[in-house]
Amino acid sequence: MAPSVSELATTTVESITNGAQALKLKANQTERPAAEPVEVKQNAPLYPYYYPYWDVNEKFPPTQEFEHVDAGSRADKAKPHLLANAITNDLNPYIGTEVKGVQISQLSKEGLDELALYAGERKLLLFRDQDFKDLTPERQIEIANHFGPIQRHPTSGNVKGFPEFHVVYRDQDNDRFREYFTDDRLTRIQWHSDVTYEKQPPSTTFFFILEQPKLGGDTLFLSQVEAYNRLSEPFKQILHGLKAVHSAVEQAEGSAKRGGPVRREPVETEHPVVRVHPVTGEKALFVNKGFTRRIVGFKKEESDLLLNFLFDHIGKGSDFQVRARYEPGTVVVWDNRVTVHSATLDFESKERRHAVRLTPQAEKPIAVSQS
Repeated sequence: MAPSVSELATTTVESITNGAQALKLKANQTERPAAEPVEVKQNAPLYPYYYPYWDVNEKFPPTQEFEHVDAGSRADKAKPHLLANAITNDLNPYIGTEVKGVQISQLSKEGLDELALYAGERKLLLFRDQDFKDLTPERQIEIANHFGPIQRHPTSGNVKGFPEFHVVYRDQDNDRFREYFTDDRLTRIQWHSDVTYEKQPPSTTFFFILEQPKLGGDTLFLSQVEAYNRLSEPFKQILHGLKAVHSAVEQAEGSAKRGGPVRREPVETEHPVVRVHPVTGEKALFVNKGFTRRIVGFKKEESDLLLNFLFDHIGKGSDFQVRARYEPGTVVVWDNRVTVHSATLDFESKERRHAVRLTPQAEKPIAVSQS
């Protein structure tokens, strides 16, 4: 188990010698009542309120199904409320656009609708110079809720009192990444789409950076639309009728083994191997090595053969992937329905990487209509 903020405490904020850091800590703590006593140690996180919180006694009920209308379906395709003053830079023909001159926190409802559409079209958006991290948690949640009910993660670190937050944290004393990636692999790249075991997996996902290493710690993103488009037409037709099982069981077992929480009983859900985006109409592969376990109706050897081919195809898709490089104030927004991503653990273990994800859920995956 990672230590709590109170366990980390060794000195008060006032004793921190770096005045600039102390001021930032004080401002952050003033805006957000602390989950634990407000004492931190030297070299403490700049945003201690978002230090990950694990409570093995915290329990959630089963996720309830809901009717979903995608925000992008209401959007003006010209995106005047989002892009009127924006500077955009496409990173790849198939995925990724850097956006400057827009504050997500200032967008109207119409602008947020257009953001959802733009994320669906470009798959990944990198918004620079955002004030998002300095909003109140209530405001951050309010913005993300525009796109759907926010998933409450059953095993990850969250924020005490705000289980909507999924906290990503690593420093020299706390490295849960290493518990997910063993040293018997040549690489720690693990392509996945978030929590696809949910009956209604996420769509427009927010990930905002609080602290990042001087170099490295980026995230790789890949277009599942282009991964599908590269396949031959006969092979696509084979996939169209198939479903796969996505499982939360291994994630829950791993958390329990580490002494972590299992806030909700793990589920297994069947989803189409190829899904259709509800607004753009694009078809995308919907399998990922993180959570997809088997093809429904196939024998094990058949299922393994097909899934391993698709995982290998995705993993080799360097010409339809991008590397999201983080800067202070970056907010990354991606459409989880049509992308996969992977962390890159290429930074020094003594450096801190601290970020937060808000993960709105969407519709049940739509299968390709059979011709």
